[in-house]
Amino acid sequence: MEKVVGIGGVFFKAKDPKALAAWYLANLGVPVPAGQTYGVFASAGAEEQTAWSLFPNDSAHFGSSQARMMINYRVNNLVAMLAQLRAAGAIVDEKMEEYDFGKFGWATDPEGNRFELWEPR
Repeated sequence: MEKVVGIGGVFFKAKDPKALAAWYLANLGVPVPAGQTYGVFASAGAEEQTAWSLFPNDSAHFGSSQARMMINYRVNNLVAMLAQLRAAGAIVDEKMEEYDFGKFGWATDPEGNRFELWEPR
């Protein structure tokens, strides 16, 4: 059975992503580079990182879901995990994307919450 091996990122929508990112930097110390809407947390001694990112309210990244937040789960085998979810009757997005830093896929839980799966390189 495939399992989630960590949290790859936390994403949420904002009316003004740059202003809210600046607020999180100033008030919580979230590591957001000046003028950006994302940051990366790295644990001391760990090679794994967790992304933190804001998206505009009208972002298509969250699919058709009306959710304001989405979690990215790190997995070892994206193709196997998506097949496992399909076999369980989950709604799985047909598209997969691949970048230099890994492969991505999306699915929706039984309550309509879209989530992202990431297989790092």
